[in-house]
Amino acid sequence: MSMLLALPVWAILLIVLACVIVVVVAIVILVPVNIWFRALASGAHVSMARLIGMKIRKVDYKFLVNTYIIAQKAGLHIPIGDLETHLMAGGNIEKVVDALIAAHSAKVELDLEQAKAIDLAGRDVLEAVRTSVTPKVIRTNWVEAIAKNGIQVKAIAQITVRARLDRQIGTADTETILARVGEGIVTAIGKANTHTELIADPSIISKTILADRLDRQTAYEILSIEI
Repeated sequence: MSMLLALPVWAILLIVLACVIVVVVAIVILVPVNIWFRALASGAHVSMARLIGMKIRKVDYKFLVNTYIIAQKAGLHIPIGDLETHLMAGGNIEKVVDALIAAHSAKVELDLEQAKAIDLAGRDVLEAVRTSVTPKVIRTNWVEAIAKNGIQVKAIAQITVRARLDRQIGTADTETILARVGEGIVTAIGKANTHTELIADPSIISKTILADRLDRQTAYEILSIEI
């Protein structure tokens, strides 16, 4: 300290300036200033310390911060730490945020933890939200069976389903519904006395199928079946 005080003023100022330059260079190297400024300007502040931590942990901080900005602009108050954790766990934060925005717009109840869980379960959480709002139609292949009078009947079914967000984890997908409906068609045709009654009223088949609750333990609810 005494040696420093013994130096002339210009030398002390030069040392201070050098220290400042070193600090500035370190910040430029470690902190992605452009990303930090973009987040700040977008009203989605991210601290420099967090950005440095992301860079050290080799997180895709550009993608993460951009997704965080989208969430904040949409009015979703999601902590960036939650998004980072989900990203590091192998989750798709873009799909999660888009799903939460879609759910919020459609007034569908979906929270962050549920959306993350659905995503980590391997389901398309955004598609699940969309299908919960706007049901989709799936269809079987041609199904063949024999009526009691020995005549072969061919049928195809169009099934309108709606996603159930509370049944997205650990349940079967649309393939299971199609397989069950196919089996139901075979059973319904086999119970018919003649093929003509089925041709005259195909709803006999759909009513038989709907009575069996074929959407149990699946991620969807069957709304209607058209034969």
